[in-house]
Amino acid sequence: MIWETFIGIEIHAELATKSKIFCSCSTEFGKAPNTNTCPVCIGLPGALPVLNEEVIQLALKAGLALNCKVNYINKMDRKNYFYPDLPRAYQISQFDLPILYDGYVEFEIEDTIERVNINRIHLEEDAGKLIHLEEHTCIDYNRGGVALIELVTEPELKSPKEAFEFVKTIKTIFEYVGVSDCKMEQGSLRFDANISVREKGQKELNTKVEIKNMNSFKEMQKALEKEEKRQIELYEFNEGDKIVQETRRWDSAKGRTVSMRGKEGVHDYRYFPEPDLRPIVISKKNVVDLKKEIPELPNEKLERLLTQFDLNKKETKIVVEDKKLALLFENTVKKGANPQKALNWIVGDLLRLIKTDGGDEDLEIDSSGLAELISIIESGDISLKAGREIFEEMFMKRKKPREIINRRGLIQINSEESLRIIVQKVMEANSKSVADYNAGKKQAITYLMGQVMKETKGQANPKMALQLLERIISNK
Repeated sequence: MIWETFIGIEIHAELATKSKIFCSCSTEFGKAPNTNTCPVCIGLPGALPVLNEEVIQLALKAGLALNCKVNYINKMDRKNYFYPDLPRAYQISQFDLPILYDGYVEFEIEDTIERVNINRIHLEEDAGKLIHLEEHTCIDYNRGGVALIELVTEPELKSPKEAFEFVKTIKTIFEYVGVSDCKMEQGSLRFDANISVREKGQKELNTKVEIKNMNSFKEMQKALEKEEKRQIELYEFNEGDKIVQETRRWDSAKGRTVSMRGKEGVHDYRYFPEPDLRPIVISKKNVVDLKKEIPELPNEKLERLLTQFDLNKKETKIVVEDKKLALLFENTVKKGANPQKALNWIVGDLLRLIKTDGGDEDLEIDSSGLAELISIIESGDISLKAGREIFEEMFMKRKKPREIINRRGLIQINSEESLRIIVQKVMEANSKSVADYNAGKKQAITYLMGQVMKETKGQANPKMALQLLERIISNK
C-alpha cells in the first residue's frame, strides 16, 4: 500500500513585550518563582484584566509578514478547562473572531518551493509552569499571563521533513520581524502537531492524533516520524480502530509517542466572549503603517544576496536563516570584506566555535573585527592558520585582531632576504634531506618546510618559504 501523510502545525510564540498581556507584571525570564505575578495574572477574585496595546501591534506584524488578513473587529474569549497551571480555571484566548486569518507561507525543501496555508493566528495568555518533583508538583506562575500568538496551519504538510522546514521558516520570520525572541530552550516557541495517514486515493482524512508541547525542530521531526510509522502499521495490520483522536506526548528517551489523554473538542471548552474586555477595534491606518515597518524577509534577503554577490546558495541560506548571522555578514561586507570570504568565516569557523563552545551567536564577533582580520590575512601579514587562532581568541575573549597579533607576535615573515637566511640554515642542518630531495625523493621537501616553520615559530610565509627552498636546492 502507498500511504499519504497529513500534518497540521500549531505554533505558540511568546511575544516580545516587557509586560504581560493583561497586567503590568514583567515578562523577564529566569526570575525567582512566582515573583513576576500580581492579582490579575494569578486570578484573584475581583482583579480585572487590561489589554496590553503592544500585544496587538506585534501580533499584526507577525500576521502581515505571513500574508494574513486582518479581522478589524475581533474579541477575546474564555476557554474553560481546569488544570493546575491555569489559576482562573479558564484561559483568555480567541475563538470565532481571531485577530488574523487566511494567510500562507512559502518555504524551500529539496530545491522545491512549497506553500502551506495558515488557518488563523489568535491571541491568548500563557499558562504557568508545572515543576514535577519526586513526591509533589510545584507551580511557577511567572509565565502565566505572558502574551502568546498561536498560529494554526491547514493540514497540508506532507511529511515530517516538511514540518521541520516549515517551523524553521516561521521561527526565522518571527525573528526578522522582531515579534518574538523564539528562544526554544526558554519555552518562547513551542509546537503542537496533528498527524493522520490515509491510503493513497482515499478522499476523506482519517483520525488525527495530536502531539503536544515540543520545543525542538529535530525532536518534533522524530516524533512525527515515529507516530507516522505507528499509524501506518496499525492500518496495515487492520487495527486502524485503535487510532483514536487523542493527545500524545513525545518520549525522546524511549523514542516513541505516549498517550496522555483523550482529545478535547470545541464543546468541551465552553467558549464564550470574555465579559471583562471590550472588543478589539483595529484601524486600517494602523495596518497600513505597520506594513511599512515589515523588514526585508528571509526569502527576499536570500535572493538579494545571491544576486548581489554571486554566493554559494547552500552556505548563504545557512546565514540568512539566522538573523544575527545575516546581520554580521552584511555588516562585515559593508566594512570592506570580500563577501565570499566573510561567508566562509561565518559558516565555517564561527559556527564551529559556537557548536564547540555550546553557546550560540550571542557570543558575538564584531563585524569590524572580522573585516579587519580578513584584510590582514589578505595583505599577507599573517597566515591563514594564524588567522584561525586569532579568530578563536576574538570569539572567546572579545579582543581586536591587531591587539592579539601584536601581543602574540604573529606577524608573518614576508621578507625574502630574512627567509633566505633561515632556509639556508635549515638546509645546512638537514643535508641528508636535501640529498634525498635531489635523489628524487620529493617528499623530503615537506620535512624541510616543517623545519623552516619550526625555526620561525610558524611565522614564515609558507608559499614564499617553499619557493625559496625549491629554488635554492635546484640551484645547488
